[in-house]
Amino acid sequence: MHLEDAVKCLRNGPIVALTGAGVSTESGIPDYRSPAALARVPRPIHGPDFVRSASLRRRYWARAMAGWERFRLARPGPSHAALATLEQRGVVARLITQNVDRLHHQAGSSRVIELHGALAEVVCLDCGVIEARDAVQARMQENNPAWLSGPTPMAPDGDADLPDDIVEQFQPPICVAPMCGGTLKPNVVFFGHNVARPIVEDAYATIDGAGALLVAGTSLAVFSGYRFLLRAAERNIPIVIVNRGPVRGEERATVKVEESTGATLTALAVALSASSP
Repeated sequence: MHLEDAVKCLRNGPIVALTGAGVSTESGIPDYRSPAALARVPRPIHGPDFVRSASLRRRYWARAMAGWERFRLARPGPSHAALATLEQRGVVARLITQNVDRLHHQAGSSRVIELHGALAEVVCLDCGVIEARDAVQARMQENNPAWLSGPTPMAPDGDADLPDDIVEQFQPPICVAPMCGGTLKPNVVFFGHNVARPIVEDAYATIDGAGALLVAGTSLAVFSGYRFLLRAAERNIPIVIVNRGPVRGEERATVKVEESTGATLTALAVALSASSP
């Protein structure tokens, strides 16, 4: 299928976009499903393990402190810019993202549903207080003054790959709310945990009101995103997929463009903006 087919499919809108890690790889943030990512050790954090294992939490925060600066400094790429332009032109009505990097917001998108939360926030598992990740980073730097600095290999969770023997020296952060001192977790949905029901229902309602679904930069291997393609298919909503490589449920798509996500979305933004009122 060609770009022209995608434009025809999306022209009648309103469009809901569903994005994944592939829209952020051009910003330097790794994904989970590419060959390089699948060869990565260790595997992504699993939520139930994080909650019950103090040693795993220590490892996560040690790596997260080392990797945060590069993650924080990532900037939106062409995919983010294209989708923000389409929202501003009234072509994209809503954006559902599986990403936790907030690059869509930085690019100018405002009608964003974050399925998996955002690494920019940290939540206490004991008292529920949410604070900025930068504030937690500052505390970790104070409590671990001799810890690593400088570039480190970044991972999709916004952390870094570090050997276990040096992680043992790390002092993880705790909640600073009065009378708490509880366990901190990035305010994201780790593997093995579920997206909050109100967020899922909001996303379903968004799909139900769509004239077309644009799936970009995701293999939809995880059900949390795949269910929205199924919802669109059940309601006979046209589906356009932009992704290199296989996508779960792609046989249900009206059009699939297997090219660069950034270049394709940029071209779509130009074509759909030209045809919008």
